[in-house]
Amino acid sequence: MEKIAVDACQQFLDSIRIERQLSEHTVKGYTRDLAQLQTYCNKQSIQDWPKVDGHDIRRFIAERHRKGLGSSSLQRELSACRSFFNFLVKVRYLPHNPAVGIRAPKAAKKLPRTLDVDQVCAVLDATPRDELEARDLAMWEMLYSSGLRVSELVGLDLLHVNTAERSVHVVSGKGKKSRLLPLGKQAVKALKDWLGIRSNFVNSEEIALFIGKTGNRLTTRNVQSRLERWRKSRGIQGRLHPHMLRHSFASHMLESSRDLRAVQELLGHSNISTTQVYTHLDFQHLASVYDEAHPRAKRKKES
Repeated sequence: MEKIAVDACQQFLDSIRIERQLSEHTVKGYTRDLAQLQTYCNKQSIQDWPKVDGHDIRRFIAERHRKGLGSSSLQRELSACRSFFNFLVKVRYLPHNPAVGIRAPKAAKKLPRTLDVDQVCAVLDATPRDELEARDLAMWEMLYSSGLRVSELVGLDLLHVNTAERSVHVVSGKGKKSRLLPLGKQAVKALKDWLGIRSNFVNSEEIALFIGKTGNRLTTRNVQSRLERWRKSRGIQGRLHPHMLRHSFASHMLESSRDLRAVQELLGHSNISTTQVYTHLDFQHLASVYDEAHPRAKRKKES
């Protein structure tokens, strides 16, 4: 795969540099990626680009993956291959693009950062020092009690909470889906404390549940900065952001209930695979369930 392959690659690189006016940095990236493909084809004794098929592209990506290339790098190399073969189809050197429909391995989903129960208690058991901190505590309790997104929290109006029924109605959830969620005992107590002093800050007909000292609805940025201030004033170490309380809610609920579907409903996920990111079920628990439940797993007692 010598002269004709080099010529085709160079024509493609000239095309993206001159016609598409891509940056020199991008062109260098394409050059490196196509050089990897050329090297692979040479090793496989593939003599010309029309000889490359989908199986070759899959094997190429698999080999690069075995060599330790990460998902994003594999995606980039595969994108370079698609663009190159699209060019060859455009100039009628190839009848079709062999890289179409081929996907690189997905990157493993990172588990969200959570707090353990003791860390949550360190955040929630702190006594408010003023009226605004009483509001803050109500927010932290609601985030952890009901697994709210911070955007859902700041979107709540007064009519969305019912302390008598210990419930909160989320009407501005992700995907514009509403859901009715329970409120824990501590969250209700903190919320009642805040509602008892909220009128001290109202200077208009603001209907938002959580307002600032100017009487206006809080923003997500306000909540983030207040939680950081709370963390520092209480001497809590490490990063802390509102979504960690939602993550912790999901993790702790799953650890206690093992009911993935119920947690999915509480979190407002349309796809259960999203909820599975929050699972922290350890292998020992799964193994013990298997040993107890599977009819072929139990060992026979030795005579």
